[in-house]
Amino acid sequence: MPRIDAPTVAEHRANQERALLDAARTVLLQNGPQAVSPATVGAAAGLARSSVYKYFRSGDEILFRIVGDALVEWAERVRDTVERAETPAGQIEAYVRTTLALAASGAHRVAVLGSTLPRDEATRRDLADAQHDSAAPLRAALAALGNPNPDLTAELIDGALGRAIARIDAGCHHDEIAPETVAFVRRALSVDHRPNRRRGKG
Repeated sequence: MPRIDAPTVAEHRANQERALLDAARTVLLQNGPQAVSPATVGAAAGLARSSVYKYFRSGDEILFRIVGDALVEWAERVRDTVERAETPAGQIEAYVRTTLALAASGAHRVAVLGSTLPRDEATRRDLADAQHDSAAPLRAALAALGNPNPDLTAELIDGALGRAIARIDAGCHHDEIAPETVAFVRRALSVDHRPNRRRGKG
């Protein structure tokens, strides 16, 4: 019988699953999405491939899970920052700055790399829905600002952010890219510069 390294079987399974997901992220970032398989993930986590199948049916399922988790974590951090800004203009700026800060930290690479591989339509649709949901704070801020088409404008802003992130990935410094991107979005929205105050302390 396998050794249980936790007070309960449920906790042991949760720990094993977390170890597999952490290993899968490492495999993804080091070797790309095509390298994520039960065999490679199991080896990285120090488990047999047969043990991996107790948690995940395929490499695609592992990819879907780690990409989904990355998108949820990303969305939570963006939403928390945006909600602390007091004005719609401040919320838009917070969205831009937080997105670029997360990108500079490398947090986006899991979502970007992992979302390139899923083969089935349902998985691609689920990931697209998660990405769409992550921009909800931006769309809400645009609507509050009086923008006539928040959905399209949010997509255009995310397009600009994608190019800014590409510059960061290419070696440009975040502290140089972020102010220029914020200024570009302000000009595009005809938003005057105002200090971005936040609710509460800090």
